[in-house]
Amino acid sequence: MTENISTLTPEIIGTWRLGFFLGMLILMACLEQLFPCRARLVSRTVRWANNLGLVFVNSALMRLIIPVSLIWFADYATNHHWGLFNVLDIPFIVSFTLSLIILDMAIYFQHRLFHLVPLFWRLHRLHHTDLDYDVTTGLRFHPVEILLSMAIKFALVAALGAPGLAVLVFEIVLNGMAIFNHANLKMPAPLDSFLRLFVITPDIHRVHHSYKPSEFNSNFGFNLSCWDRLFGTYRAQPEAGHQDMIIGLDKFRDPSEARIDKMLSQPFRS
Repeated sequence: MTENISTLTPEIIGTWRLGFFLGMLILMACLEQLFPCRARLVSRTVRWANNLGLVFVNSALMRLIIPVSLIWFADYATNHHWGLFNVLDIPFIVSFTLSLIILDMAIYFQHRLFHLVPLFWRLHRLHHTDLDYDVTTGLRFHPVEILLSMAIKFALVAALGAPGLAVLVFEIVLNGMAIFNHANLKMPAPLDSFLRLFVITPDIHRVHHSYKPSEFNSNFGFNLSCWDRLFGTYRAQPEAGHQDMIIGLDKFRDPSEARIDKMLSQPFRS
C-alpha cells in the first residue's frame, strides 16, 4: 500500500473495514462463549438483536448525514496541503506514527469530556446502561454521540493533516479494540498483566462499566493504556471483583430498556 490511498475506491476500503469488523466480532464472540468472565443477566438474543440493530441505525444515519468518509477526507486534506503535518512537510513515517498516537489520545480526552459535560453524558450514558458486558456493548452508542464524535475527528484530521492511510489504520484498530476490550472474556492473569502494560484489556475496561461513579469515571482509554496512567484515571480492578461487580447504572435498569426504541429515547428521559 502506498502513502496516498486515493487510488483505492470507497468500495475497497469499505470491504476491508467490514471484513476486519466482522472477523473481530465473530472471533471475540466465540472466545467469550468459550471462556466467559461473568454470567449473563439478560437474554443474549434480546440484547444482541437490539444492540446490533442500533449499529444498523447508526450506519444508515451516518451515510445519510455525512456521506463523505473520514478516510477520503484525510486523503483530500493531504492532497490539498491542509493541516500541521503538511505545512511542516515532515516525512510520511513520522506523520503516520504521530497521527495514530494523537488520534488515540484525542479519543481518550473525548471520552472524558462525554463523562464531564452533563449534556454529553446524557448521550453517552446509553453506552453504560447495558446490564451485561460483551462484544455488542462496544457498539452500543447513541447516533447523536456518533455524529458528534465524527465531527471531532473531522476537525482533528483537518488540523493535523493526518495521512489517509493513518486514519484508515486507526479506524480499523479502534473498531477492533472496542470489540476486544468489551468482550465478556476471562483472560489468563499473566496474559492480562502483560497486555495491559500496552493496551486496554477487557479487565481494564470492564471497570469502566461499573455502576459506581468512582469506577465508571476511570479507565477511559480504548486502545493504548498509557493515557489513563499518565493522566491519573487508571484503576486496576473493581472493588467487588469482576464476577460480583454490578454492570450498568442505577438508572434504566428495567429489562425493557434493552429495546432499541427505549435506547434511542434515553437521553431525553431523566
